[in-house]
Amino acid sequence: MYDKANRIPVYSAYIYNPGTAKRPQNWMVEPQLVDLCLQPEMASEGAVLQRCRATETELRESQAVLQDYKNLTNYNRGHLNPNSHQPDLDAKKSTFTLTNIVPQYTKLNGGSWNNYEQQTMQSNTQGCKETFAVVGAVPGNNYIAGGRVNKPSYLWSAACCYIDNNHIRSWAIISRNDKDVVEDLTLGQLEEELAELYQLNGISLFHSDCPRE
Repeated sequence: MYDKANRIPVYSAYIYNPGTAKRPQNWMVEPQLVDLCLQPEMASEGAVLQRCRATETELRESQAVLQDYKNLTNYNRGHLNPNSHQPDLDAKKSTFTLTNIVPQYTKLNGGSWNNYEQQTMQSNTQGCKETFAVVGAVPGNNYIAGGRVNKPSYLWSAACCYIDNNHIRSWAIISRNDKDVVEDLTLGQLEEELAELYQLNGISLFHSDCPRE
């Protein structure tokens, strides 16, 4: 889900299925955010401007663009759905769209958050037949790119792992987006904290079968 006003994703939900394909290099945008009549497949900025005949103003109004992430200080492009959690090249390429990216504190992106993505997820999913993950960003009060792109105040992630019909487990984390610290939480604790941060009566990230403790 994408927040066009803040030009950042709200959350990304996916099945954890890491593979060994190489990391993609090219960043894409989403033509249908410019106009619903345009192609549903993501494309390069150049292709949207040339083949889709969109104007640069229309593209910039609809979503973040590469220029927004240039010359940042202490922040860089942070995936919600990480390419390393995807099985093959096509799936990894699908994560390289700027609608899957937030301005993330650089030390967090390359430090504790990366450790969670690469090590904790691998460890916690041992014995799981299937693991469902959801990763999100809480909008903050600051922006990059001259006020165009919101800088999230918090990043969070949760997972629900199916072992068999009688065994399901879950885990969750949350991080302030200005420190290299990941806080481990139960799923229930994360849902309570997110309800406060988003100012909602309640939040349910997974089916009730997934344990909250």
